[in-house]
Amino acid sequence: MAFLQWSCQDVAKWIESLGYPQYTACFTENLITGKKLIYVNCRYLPQLGITDFEHMKAISAHVRELLGVSEPLWSRSIADRPRDDMGMFLEMKSRTGKRADNLTYAHFLKNQKK
Repeated sequence: MAFLQWSCQDVAKWIESLGYPQYTACFTENLITGKKLIYVNCRYLPQLGITDFEHMKAISAHVRELLGVSEPLWSRSIADRPRDDMGMFLEMKSRTGKRADNLTYAHFLKNQKK
């Protein structure tokens, strides 16, 4: 999970490596770091300045692949948990502070079972 330590410039280089150099400024100007990638999806990309729908779908898919999370099913019941374990863990890791920095996936899973 080295991506959690990425700076805005690292994220921009990754976006460029995906074939979208025109969007590097969207990520750097909005201060999108590796920790903030958990929030990058088709819902928020237009707020960053990315409005081409095909590009939005592709970038969102690459982000999910990088994070190791699955796309939520449109038919998911509202009674189900809002996100898979990895997604919820990454959301916790996206926060700042010692608690988030020290959190491991194993510790997170242990706390979820309580």
